[in-house]
Parts: sequence; C-alpha cells; structure tokens
Amino acid sequence: MTPVTDSARTLLRTCPLCEAVCGLEITVDSHDHVTAVRGDQADPFSRGFLCPKGASLGALDEDPDQLAGPMIRDRATDAWRAASWEEAFALVGERIPAITKQYGNQAVGVYVGNPNAHTVAGALYLPVLLRAIASRNFYSASTADQMPKQVASGLMFGDPLTVAVPDLDRTDYLLMLGANPLESNGSLCTAPDFPGRLKALRKRGGRLVVVDPRRTRTAKLADEHLFVRPGSDAYLLFGIVHTLFAEGLADIRVDVEGLDEIRVAAADFPPEVVAARTGVAAETVVRIARELAAAPTAVVYARIGTCTAEFGTVTQWLVDVINVLTGNLDSPGGAMFATGAALGIVRSKPFRLGRWRSRVRELPEAVGELPVATLADEINTPGAGQIRAMVTVAGNPVLSAPSGARLGTAFAGLDFMVSVDRYLNETTRHADVILPPPRVLQAPHYDFALLNFAVRDYARYSRPQIPLGDRISEAEVIARLAMAVSGQRPPEGQGALEAVDELVIAGTLGKAGLLDRRLELIGENTTEQRIDMMLRLGPYGEWNSDREPVPAIAPQGLNLQVLLDNPHGVDLGALRPRLPGLLLTASKKVELAPPQLMADVARLRARLGDGAPEMVLIGRRQLRSNNSWMHNVAPLVGGSNRCTLHIHPDDVARLGLNGHAVVKSAAGTLTVPLEPTEEIMPGVVSLPHGWGHGDSAQTVAREHAGVNANVLTDDSLVDVPSGNAVFNGVPVTLTPA
Repeated sequence: MTPVTDSARTLLRTCPLCEAVCGLEITVDSHDHVTAVRGDQADPFSRGFLCPKGASLGALDEDPDQLAGPMIRDRATDAWRAASWEEAFALVGERIPAITKQYGNQAVGVYVGNPNAHTVAGALYLPVLLRAIASRNFYSASTADQMPKQVASGLMFGDPLTVAVPDLDRTDYLLMLGANPLESNGSLCTAPDFPGRLKALRKRGGRLVVVDPRRTRTAKLADEHLFVRPGSDAYLLFGIVHTLFAEGLADIRVDVEGLDEIRVAAADFPPEVVAARTGVAAETVVRIARELAAAPTAVVYARIGTCTAEFGTVTQWLVDVINVLTGNLDSPGGAMFATGAALGIVRSKPFRLGRWRSRVRELPEAVGELPVATLADEINTPGAGQIRAMVTVAGNPVLSAPSGARLGTAFAGLDFMVSVDRYLNETTRHADVILPPPRVLQAPHYDFALLNFAVRDYARYSRPQIPLGDRISEAEVIARLAMAVSGQRPPEGQGALEAVDELVIAGTLGKAGLLDRRLELIGENTTEQRIDMMLRLGPYGEWNSDREPVPAIAPQGLNLQVLLDNPHGVDLGALRPRLPGLLLTASKKVELAPPQLMADVARLRARLGDGAPEMVLIGRRQLRSNNSWMHNVAPLVGGSNRCTLHIHPDDVARLGLNGHAVVKSAAGTLTVPLEPTEEIMPGVVSLPHGWGHGDSAQTVAREHAGVNANVLTDDSLVDVPSGNAVFNGVPVTLTPA
C-alpha cells in the first residue's frame, strides 16, 4: 500500500467508472485529498485517454454525501442512526436467518447493480454471498441491459460469457446499431479511447455506418448515419441476411450448424418488406449487405439500444449470424474473442436457458438470474416463495428498473432489507441496514469481467492507494455479510475474509492438483493471493503449461508480481482466433439456428405488418453520467447532462407543445421539459434514465432532480427469450403541460 507522506504524490490506478478501463495518474496531497487526475500516458491500452467521468474521480471519491459507516433505520420513526459494524452485522445475522427459517431460502431476494462489474469485491465475493443465501431469487442490472447478448452468445457458442467483440483496430468496415460509444465509452466492448479508435478506422480508409433513431455524437462522426424506427433493428438485420443469401454473398469460414434453417427463415424478410417496418430504404439495406460482404474485413456491433427492445435477443443473434455469413467471425478485423488473463468461470457443459422460472409470471432464468422486470411481482404476490427480505449490492433499481415506482412501493413492504451501498438513495432508503464500502481509492482494482470483452488483450492491477483507517474493505463487508445471512461466524482467530479466501484457494488449487503450491502465492492479504492464483492459473499464467504467448517482460508467464512490477499495465497483444476451442455447444460448432431463437423469429414474423405508434420513447446515454449514481458529482452536472426530452421540432409544432409536455404511456405519466432538436427522427422522443432525485438525500442530485423515465416503462413487457426489460420503443402520447 502506498505510504502517506508529507508531500504530494502520484498514484496509478485503473478508472472504475465505466467499461473503458482507462489508466489514470492521480495526484493526492498529504491529507489524501485528490488534487488532480490525468490520463496515464504510459498505459499501453488507454495511452492517456481521459473522459469527464474519470477526470472527476476525485470529486466522486470525496463526495461528502457518502456514508462514513453503517446506518440502521428505526422503522417506527423512519429515522436513520449511525451504528457500529458489529451492531449492523448482528442485526442482519438475526433477521435474515429468522426469515429463511420460517419461510425458506426463496424468501430472500438479491439485487446486484452495475458497479459490481467494476470491483474486485463484486467479482470475488458476491458469488460467496449468493451461495450463502442459496435463493433462486437473484436479479441484477444485466436484465435491464445486456442479457440478450449473453443469451444469444450462450445459445450460439455454448457459453454466455463467450461474447464476440469488434476488432476495432484492424477492421475495414464497422456497422454499429444502437450504440453511442462517444457518450458511453463502449459497452460489452472494452476499448479505451473508443472515439480515437473510430477516427483511426476512418483515417486508414475504413468505413463507419451508424444506425440509430438519433443523430448521436457517434453518428456525427460516421461516414453514414441511418435513422431507424426504434425496436425494428431485427428486421433490418434480417433484410441484410436475406440479401446475403439471395445474392450468393455468404462466405462462411467457421464450422456451423443450422445454415439451411437460417436461409429459410430469412426468406420472409426481403429488403422491400422490412423497409416499411424500419424506415430504411430497401436499396440501402441491399447496399449495406453488399458492402459488408465486399469489405476486406468487416464487423457488425450492436449494443444497449438494441438489447433493451422487444426483440433484443433475436437482434443480438442476427449480429453474429451476419458476422458468420460474411466470413468475419473469429477473424482479424471482424468479430473476435478476447482472452482475459485471470482464471474465469470454468464451464464444461453447454449453456441452458430457463433451468427454472419465476414463481408469478413464469419468466425464464438466464445465466443464473431472473428478470428484474418481475421482481416487484415476487415481492407483492403472497404465497409460498414470496420474497420477504432483500439484499441489494450497489444498485438503485427504483430508478433503473422498469416501473420503478412500483418496485419502490414493494421494497417498502418488505419484512427486512439490507443494502451494501455508499449512498442513502431512492432504493436504500427502504433498507433497515446500509453497509457502505470505503472510498474508491481505498480499494484494489482488477477488471475480471471487462477484460474478457476487450478489443486487445491486456492486464493491469492497482493496489489500494489510501489507507483504510477505521473503514473496512468492500471485500470484508461482503464476506461478513455472507456469514451473517447464513447465521455463521468465522473460525476462531480468523476473519470472515480470510476464512472465505482460504476455502476458495484450497478448493481451486485442489482441483488443479496444485495444493502443494499454496505457499508460493504472494500478496499483502488473501485477496491479493487469490488474484495471484487466478493469474498463475489463467491463459497466460505461470502455472499454465499451455499458456498463450506472453510478452518479454513475463517469460515465465503471468503472476501478480509481474503486474506489480508493471503498474501501467501489460499489453498481451492483438486478439487471436480462438475457435473451435472456445465452443461448448453440443455439436462443437457455431449454432446458427438455436430452437429458442427460431421460435422467437415466428413472433418477429407475425409482427412484421404492425403499424408504428404515433410516438415512441427511447433512452439516451450521457457522457457525464452513469446510470443513476453519478448525479451527485457537482463537476458532472449541467451542460448536456440534463434530464430533458429530445423531440423533433416538427413534432413540437404538430402537437402544439411549448416548454414542457405531459408524456403518458400504458405504465404512467410524467411532465418533462422539452429540448427540441433535429438530431432525433420525427415520431421519436428521448429521455435519459437514472434521474428522478426529487426527495433524495444526495444534495447535488436533489438540486438537479429530473424525472424518472421508468415511470413510463412497463415491467409487463420483456424480450421473450432473455426476460430483458424493454426501455426502447415504448408507445407514448404527448400533450401540452
């Protein structure tokens, strides 16, 4: 750990605020106050890139509204008071086991938010907490964001974590749908300086085509922008597939199953038919198909705008179907698979969808979790298996989930709730106990999840830069919580964290036949020893006899010491072809026509002739915002980071609107300030999500409250295969306020 001195010092760490994993240089004074944040020029992956969120890390890290210690709520008065860690964990250890004893394990639900993907504690210790609770009622932000991509990948490749990413640095043609990386910095595609990589694509003579209902900042950078009706991306992609078959343009270079079924299905979606549904001219669909087939290398990439629509999984599936048909799957410059350096989840059986279903609406399980769209149903509906207690970790579903207000009411009726969160917010206000993690700079950092979606293989570890003082680490919080919910105590003379880690280390080394090498693991604590173990056993690891090629700085293979000796990060090279070795499908081939997706194609076909609603709502990414939890950082508020409704001026005039409008959907009603712009297509309005802090305990957020877009979204509507919530293409009506 970096020692405290009397002078300013520079710290190195990875930014934990989004998926870009940028390296940072952080200057702190002798009081551990952040005085400057810069991009790390020596980081071989991010090369000094810095966005406004990263530049504001100091303000976030020292936010005065963050909780300094555990809080307990008095239900009689609804008042909060400070508590000791011992009292807080004792209360959890009393209430949760009592509820499970009376009602069973399914009476406890768990919700995990997006920030967990960016923390060591989330990656290493949440699985322990979930095993301790042993409930099938597990929910996360994944079913409000990415689950269609994971389900499509699982059905095609046999593993939901085998996600193909665009090889941005080598492609000649990029077709991008529903993504705005100049605002989001990328999603399920880890690429620091995404804007610079897109500019480099065009500079080397490549072509960028963006399909989006808005002319986003990314669309303005593109060679071509195509407006498309929200929710119709699957029809557009099927039109491309149809053209590839009809004109004999397919060039398949991987082993596949289901080619004939795809050919037959695509016959129902010719370009002239899908044009009416998408708003994209038939000749344009044909041209795009020809361009993809003719380019030396090409790739299709689609993200959250397409995932959070009614046919999200079919859309994500068709993305990789096109990558296969054009010969660009698992090929340099196409869609490739990253090789994360740390040992990940080892799967031996093909992915299965719907191993169990939700109690009330019978929605399918996917990747071990149920759709957040049905969480309120499971709390509100009496009967065996009703959720009576909740554990939330770094999530604010009252603002981020569909029908959020309904979920807030459901939380208020729980018997007990505990939240691991640094804020008292719209969700945690309903908790009985809040357990806050320490400052960002007091935590270690390694991107276990995100480096599996990187456009270049890379590894970097950051130790904690600020001493914990009287705080306890987030890893310790979750480990102690895992023991409390199961009514356990650590062994005599050992802390909860060490007890958990020793079990995991012994189990992992035992399976690998390396238990005798336990004493070789290095680290200042057992968390670091686990990271060292995962690196040594990983694809580039010192203990992996079949390891991938390693750089000259690590001739014996990776371990933690290599990353400590290279604090700016280690470049592991460009992505390499990995098929068929990655495939876990029963056929050991890429499955082009999984039965679950072919069944949903029938639903897509049946909707082909549907007329478009007069007005539909879509979401919006904002560069200086990140879902609901960065609205309390003063330097990030204002400018374009406002909660306004983007609407085309023609719609303003046609509907007689002025200043504000009343927006109504099947789920609810909002009054919203208008921001007329020709950057959105007529018939579409856009509202950013994560706002609605009107009665928040967070000072800055309350002053810039905005409205909760998820008052308008309907939790009864989901993408059928994955259960993902639908936030885009929501029919709405607008009237003058």
